[in-house]
Amino acid sequence: MASRWFASLPNFITLGRLVLTPVAIVMISEENWRGAFFVFVLAGVSDALDGWLAKTYNLQSELGAVLDPLADKTLIISIYVTLAILGEAPVWLAILIVFRDALIVGGVSVSWFMGRPIKVRPHIASKITTAAQLTLAALILGGLAFGFRLTVLEGLLIASVATLTIASASVYLLLWVQHMRP
Repeated sequence: MASRWFASLPNFITLGRLVLTPVAIVMISEENWRGAFFVFVLAGVSDALDGWLAKTYNLQSELGAVLDPLADKTLIISIYVTLAILGEAPVWLAILIVFRDALIVGGVSVSWFMGRPIKVRPHIASKITTAAQLTLAALILGGLAFGFRLTVLEGLLIASVATLTIASASVYLLLWVQHMRP
């Protein structure tokens, strides 16, 4: 019994991250910056922990392969859209992040609809992009939580996140076009 529970632990942690997302968004909306920062950090740690457990103990599952990126995208999109609405992150950056993820989901959906399903695997460009997006969000939330903004560093990270988001979208678009070629 314990081994079944342990085998599902990465998925339970991922589900916990999904549950933490609306909690963080409510805290951001209420400008409870410290609470939002700590919930966001907890969500980030949960992402690292579920991945480490899955790989270390060979607990990867089909459900986890779908849930983990879903939890990541839900957290990132929700955070950036909310921060942009409150004027704490550039609106254009939030739009770019949402567009990239919509492009990926749309490509996968079209592939399935056309009877040419594409295997969804995270590309290294996507992993680097996600790490940069999480880092920038943490920096913004941390600055708001502790009363200091590192504007030069934020500016550099905004440029990096934008560049990486465009590069990652381009990689996925290229892979999709190659996959869909007759």
